[in-house]
Amino acid sequence: MRKGILGLVLILSASITAQEIVDNATKVKTELGVIRGVNEGDVDSFKGIPYAAPPVGAFRWRPPQPLTPWEGELDASEFGSNCAQSGWGAAPGTISEGSSEDCLYLNLWKPAGTEAKNLPVMVWIHGGAFVGGSGSGPGTFGDKFAKQGIILVTLNYRLGRLGHFAFPALSREYPEEPKGSYAYMDQIAALDWIQQHIGAFGGDENNVTIFGFSAGGVSVHSLMTIPDAKGLFHKAISQSGGGRDGVLTARPIREENADPFYAVSAETIGINFARKHGIEGTDATALAKLRALSVEEIVDGGQESDGQGGPRIYSGPILDGKLVVETAESAYKAGRQAKIPLIIGSNSAEIGGGFVNSSNSKEELFSLFGELGAAAKAAYDPDGTKDFAEVITKFNTDWVWAEPGRFAASAMAAQGEPAYIYHFDFVPAPMKGRMPYGAGHGSEVGYVFNNLDARWGNPETTPEDIKVAEMMNGFWANFAKTGNPNGEGLPNWPVYTLKKGEILDIQPDGKPIGKKDPRQARLDVIEKAFKLRSQLQSRGI
Repeated sequence: MRKGILGLVLILSASITAQEIVDNATKVKTELGVIRGVNEGDVDSFKGIPYAAPPVGAFRWRPPQPLTPWEGELDASEFGSNCAQSGWGAAPGTISEGSSEDCLYLNLWKPAGTEAKNLPVMVWIHGGAFVGGSGSGPGTFGDKFAKQGIILVTLNYRLGRLGHFAFPALSREYPEEPKGSYAYMDQIAALDWIQQHIGAFGGDENNVTIFGFSAGGVSVHSLMTIPDAKGLFHKAISQSGGGRDGVLTARPIREENADPFYAVSAETIGINFARKHGIEGTDATALAKLRALSVEEIVDGGQESDGQGGPRIYSGPILDGKLVVETAESAYKAGRQAKIPLIIGSNSAEIGGGFVNSSNSKEELFSLFGELGAAAKAAYDPDGTKDFAEVITKFNTDWVWAEPGRFAASAMAAQGEPAYIYHFDFVPAPMKGRMPYGAGHGSEVGYVFNNLDARWGNPETTPEDIKVAEMMNGFWANFAKTGNPNGEGLPNWPVYTLKKGEILDIQPDGKPIGKKDPRQARLDVIEKAFKLRSQLQSRGI
């Protein structure tokens, strides 16, 4: 009887309280309307919350548009659609099941109850090379963070040609608007939503940490250097996101701004895509025809021709001069990035094969270093006994992720901001056969979220797995709360300084040690190579 009376009181007081819980439903009143989520014990979840109007029709290739407040209750018990993508194994002319052009949704996990206020907020930006992925992957559910007193938000952002696209008529349409990187505009819109509405969920809009993996890690760097994102977050974590120009970084929007990294501009790629679909010209009529294409025709595998008969290349960020005004590397070099605490790191064996260059032997690879060839050999294969597969894997890892990460941390340290570097080398016993040279791309994500059951390959969980997951989740949670990953019950993670160069080395057995970077010789030669980059590019690096 008392329970029924309490429920009636809660219902009657909904107009004056921010949140109410009835049975397993939990409701939060925001300025846009009431949002009804799900209570599961000590965690409340709200899924499929729109943070902008659907980017369809005339809103395709436009910045995110404002939401219209709704009447009644918004059902937030299920995830919204993923952003349109081809997906692995999708048939030609189709998009992945569960994906749609109407996809600007976010998801939120929080500690259950109505009393908590000013909780730290973490915002996860998924990876997927800017052509795949979503904010609803089971490996990135936020219940473990919520149990640590944190609000965890995941989000979708437009992908492929819907997320990064340029065309001359688009540049002329609405000239006051930013162009090109609609994915970044989506991410900023989600952060704006958090600033406006997270207080209703008990969150602190002045304590927001962004973190992301792969393309999400690249996004973190970009958001730290995009003027429109200033002040929307207060700490950052980039997991396997690099930090220099190169893979997945900004492409010039027009041909006259082309640089040595790209043979053609984003607009040229857009023109060639239109021609592929029989659309000639670059005027408003041509743009209308592009907007009339089906979403399946736009996605088309999520890749673009270089326009000159060369290899197909991934969609990626565009340097439009209004939203993306410079690359992360140039901002770091000039000290123009956000001055906030940073965690950055990568795994020990991110990716093998010819990801960076097409060398077929150690000798061929080292010869590409020119005058640095002997130093490269001494760093990567001092005894001449390592397999080429191991050498090329370590080289790819260092060139794309590890050294650029150290470069970004050094830029932060030079500005007096705390930076923490990690090197994740742990491989669980059941996976050692699949990852013989160390932890592969994305291996750390399940440990960061302490969600081991959803790991890729779903290997058997070991006691070492559990220890590493609790440690990583604890480090990330502490950082979100205070800007320092260290805390009670955790090993010491030394702050990175230019003088000492100490990092957290998570070793193959999972034991963490704060020490001088064991990869220093390799990263030093890569740093020197970057300084000779224009010469090395002509050789194939």
